[in-house]
Amino acid sequence: MMLYAIFGIDRAGSLEARRGARAAHLARLEALREAGRLVLAGPHPAVDSADPGPAGFSGSLIVAEFDSLDACRAWAEADPYLDAGVYERVDIKPFLKVLP
Repeated sequence: MMLYAIFGIDRAGSLEARRGARAAHLARLEALREAGRLVLAGPHPAVDSADPGPAGFSGSLIVAEFDSLDACRAWAEADPYLDAGVYERVDIKPFLKVLP
């Protein structure tokens, strides 16, 4: 098992699609958490604010444990945010946690 950083890059104007697919997206993250494989997950506000309002988000970051890069990629490609058109693309990189 290895950690991977999943960077979901939002399409411009995808805030409503994000809202619509959020419950399904979070359910998959919750399953990873329950399995003890989720390190962190959250969105990147498009502006410097915890509540970006209509500015929305520029993407998301998920750090989680998978058996392989291919397994991580398969999981990421099934994200409801991709199906809903929220993400323009998803970038994945292996990740080594050093701190804390």
